[in-house]
Amino acid sequence: MNKLVVANLFHRPLRSLISVLAVAIEVIMMLTIISIMLGQVTGQRRMNNGIGADIIVRPSNTTFLNGVGGAPIPVKVVDVLRKLPHVAVASPVITSLSMSDGLEVLWGIDYASYSQLSRFRFLSGGPMQGPYDVIVDDVFAASGKGHHVGDTILILKHPFRISGIFAHGKGGRKLISIDTMGKLIGSEGRASAFYIKADNLENTGLITREILAAPGMQNYQVMTMDEWLSLMTPDRMPGLNIAVNVVIGIAVIIGFLVIFQSMYTSVLERTREIGILKSMGASKSTIVSVVLRETSIMACAGVSVGVVLSFAAKSMITAKFPTLYLDMNGSLVIEAAVIALVGAVLGALYPAWIAARKDPIDALAYE
Repeated sequence: MNKLVVANLFHRPLRSLISVLAVAIEVIMMLTIISIMLGQVTGQRRMNNGIGADIIVRPSNTTFLNGVGGAPIPVKVVDVLRKLPHVAVASPVITSLSMSDGLEVLWGIDYASYSQLSRFRFLSGGPMQGPYDVIVDDVFAASGKGHHVGDTILILKHPFRISGIFAHGKGGRKLISIDTMGKLIGSEGRASAFYIKADNLENTGLITREILAAPGMQNYQVMTMDEWLSLMTPDRMPGLNIAVNVVIGIAVIIGFLVIFQSMYTSVLERTREIGILKSMGASKSTIVSVVLRETSIMACAGVSVGVVLSFAAKSMITAKFPTLYLDMNGSLVIEAAVIALVGAVLGALYPAWIAARKDPIDALAYE
């Protein structure tokens, strides 16, 4: 029976190949598109892990999405924070969402205080020396044809000189002076958030209470960095889970329809063969088993091809867009493989049921 299953697949090689490719495309869609979506969230976590702050202070009613644009807080609030007894460092930051050179979040920092949160590790060059200097991380420096200290790049349509290249993980890929950023976006003397380093990590709860007790600070959002980073998950991103489910749904429909069409056509073409098998005593479950085994072989081949091509696509995308994170982890690969296999089997169930219901007498008389 196994020889029959394999022979059936090779009897119509083009149809079998198309079915394998359909499952492969289903897997590629799920792995590449979803990994790009999830990568934007996990990428933000990685980029913020090296800031070195213990607490972040933001305006009220701020979410992760609207928190990356605008500067509603007066910078002078930092003076209030610095006077609190257990605050070792308080640093104002402006984050601005820009689409002038592709979608990115630009950071304006007060280098003197920001570098005290966690020291920069410069791979070449050093801090900004003038208002139109920029320091960039090593990932951005490696993008495109490569960037070096002394090169000029455009930020918000203004030329900036690269003064230093630092190891990534400091929040943004391009960091400029907070004063310059404020002038460019029309928010002089304002900030998007404040990063705070405690004199002792055990005092974060006390600092939070002190901030909220300070005059005019009652409505600010005060979170530990662990709490802030915990918000950077797909469940916290409005619409992301919906987008992921839509991608999975479209991919499953493609695989389901192609497998359904392939196996349904195969059953119609093999009516006489099915009649012979049933006349020799093959049960309905045996006939169903033949159809599902053929489907399983094609689905497994498609999943294997899809996973290999997905990792190849990841390598090419990463090489072309090094600043783009792709979160193609093992659990995502397993989930995509299971979904593709289940979708393929579901697509073959009706054709298998049709085959099992065929009357052997009618099948043998079929021409």
